[in-house]
Amino acid sequence: TRKSPWPVPRLSSDLRSSIILRAMPSVASPAPSIGHEEVTLALSKAESAQHLGPELDALRRHVSRWGLRVRAYPSSDVPRDAKREDVLCEKTVHFVRHGQGFHNLLADRAAAAGTVWEQFSQDPSNPYVAPEVLDAPLTHKGRLQALSLRATTESLAPPPSLVVLSTNCRALQTGVLAFGHLAGTEVPFLAHEAVREETGAHVCDRRRPIDQQAAEFPMVDFGGVGENEDEMWREERRESKTEVGTRICEFLEWLREREEEVVGVVSHSGWLMTLFNGVVETETEALKRWFQTGEMRSVRLVFTKNIRNI
Repeated sequence: TRKSPWPVPRLSSDLRSSIILRAMPSVASPAPSIGHEEVTLALSKAESAQHLGPELDALRRHVSRWGLRVRAYPSSDVPRDAKREDVLCEKTVHFVRHGQGFHNLLADRAAAAGTVWEQFSQDPSNPYVAPEVLDAPLTHKGRLQALSLRATTESLAPPPSLVVLSTNCRALQTGVLAFGHLAGTEVPFLAHEAVREETGAHVCDRRRPIDQQAAEFPMVDFGGVGENEDEMWREERRESKTEVGTRICEFLEWLREREEEVVGVVSHSGWLMTLFNGVVETETEALKRWFQTGEMRSVRLVFTKNIRNI
């Protein structure tokens, strides 16, 4: 079992108290904020550090032997030298991390209470292995975060002509809420196993059978998902960065072959962290940072042949 050497930090008693007080609703309490609490940001910082280590270096070496080279730029700031004759294709991709899931809420509450757990372990104190969070859905706050993206997605010009969704429940929910104005149009909503979260060990990342997902999300096409049961998830171990990166490369190859030039992709924090820090090349530090729940970043992907591998 791969274990993280970075424990989740303890929070000060003052911070725990303030979080607990804010979390106690009253009859006259206002609508929940879609922003991020201090405990959420502290936990995000700790978890993002777990993705930046020797495994990521191994992934970069693996990707250097890949047949493609993909550069990522903010969609509003593509330099002129990206427009070269060796460019195979370009895509504008609006990457979205799902809204707050119940596993995120449980982790926030555990951290606020001072609980320290070993990431990717089966320790009962690890909130991500609780049986109740299997294929964790969105909380009410998570749904509001997804809906809050609608104003942005409706204003995209040109609009996405394809929406790709992780097969995990929280990403499916986020996608149909954030891009819901496109449902019922000619824009396909496709579920894709390659964009699901880094999986294994954590119960929250184990997906339900596809026939259950399809019954709940009839607007999503699951035809490209091979297995009904989740054959990827393993209780005893987490996927390596190279395994996740290989999935990402397969997805990018698939995306390159698609005719759509503007695409929405709804995925997860670990997957997105691996994409921007281990697979695609970018000099924009803001793209490499951890995605918060309900966050969207618009990116221009430039595909060229990897001449280093010729």
